[in-house]
Amino acid sequence: MLIFNLSFLPKVEKVTWDVTIVHFFLMFGYKLFSLYFPLFLVANNLSLHQVGYSYLLIYLPIALFSPIAGYLNHKINPAFLAFSGILGYGIYALGMLLISPEEGVWGIYLFYLWQVLLGVSAASFFTSFRGILMGFPLEKPDRAFGWFYSAPFYAAAIAPVVGALLIWQFGFIGVFVVSLIIHFFNAFFCLFRLGKPAKTLVDFGFNLSSLKNSVLMSLKRVGGKKVIALLVSSSAVLLVSGFYGAFFVLFLEQELGWTENLILAFVAVSSLLFTPISLWVIKRLGRKTTSENILQGGVIAGIFMALFGVLAPILNFFIALMVFFGKSIGFMTANSARSGLISRRLKDYPEEGGVIDTILPALGVAFGSLIAGFLIGIFGFNLLFIIAGFFLLLTVLISKIFI
Repeated sequence: MLIFNLSFLPKVEKVTWDVTIVHFFLMFGYKLFSLYFPLFLVANNLSLHQVGYSYLLIYLPIALFSPIAGYLNHKINPAFLAFSGILGYGIYALGMLLISPEEGVWGIYLFYLWQVLLGVSAASFFTSFRGILMGFPLEKPDRAFGWFYSAPFYAAAIAPVVGALLIWQFGFIGVFVVSLIIHFFNAFFCLFRLGKPAKTLVDFGFNLSSLKNSVLMSLKRVGGKKVIALLVSSSAVLLVSGFYGAFFVLFLEQELGWTENLILAFVAVSSLLFTPISLWVIKRLGRKTTSENILQGGVIAGIFMALFGVLAPILNFFIALMVFFGKSIGFMTANSARSGLISRRLKDYPEEGGVIDTILPALGVAFGSLIAGFLIGIFGFNLLFIIAGFFLLLTVLISKIFI
């Protein structure tokens, strides 16, 4: 089978391809329905504040559970913990079949509980996978993580269209059942491909009593004024990504008046066309230093995030595509370089590196979506994106002072 024979792929580390493939199928199963998530919440009478809460309850547990996942990766094969995380995504899809936030108080509480379960599952997966990557002697860590972060774009190019067809033919029960099946098979594929390689990770003697200190110890190992400045800059990108992820489709629907079918087409087309661009970004990541990638990624993301708000009065399908490409190049560049930076600084402590590199995105998206939920009511969508863009540019400028 083609998926087991990777000789047709460019010559990089085998573990990079295996991790990228598993990440692709995880995102494919999730993005079958995640595109509709903000629209689904609003359609079920949740306020913009509650949309922010929903994202907070997904991403905050990722940050809180990641140290525990890092500890477990010292004691068991990381591939097994990733396996359980992927199955958790499948259980989440099953849970969405069984509950509705419209079913009174208990319905909304159960709905929130399933979001927490998804967060814990994501922490198990991403902490383990980042640890597996960081535990290998990667030739170019920025490039390896570039492949890892490109997987969601490939999934988003196909999954929303497949999901729409399933919903049209079978209703949401069809899309959730298919998602469950994909996650089930992907979990066992993960064990098959990564169970043995993941055993190369070493237990450095951490125990449960030192769990509360492990992340702080790792942050000290990262150390250095320059590194901290780069992490602050890349964290600002993550915060702004929370603004975008939670509310961009609502911006298209409520501010620009796009139909759900047009939004679906935009997400599918933009992700599909970004696929060759992502390959160019990966090559570019290997040519520049990590500092250049983080700072330039932040500048690019800031400019194009602001353009969403500035160009809103004339933002048609084509212009939105161009702005989306710029924003995505910036996000992908900064995120890949951040993971590469942490990988280098904590090369002897890959589990702790995986923990930190999972906590930072989770906190960024969690608080970014929560903050945006409140700011939209004050500033509106357009000004929110402009503020986000200038915030990124200002953060990068201040970070450069310390580098």
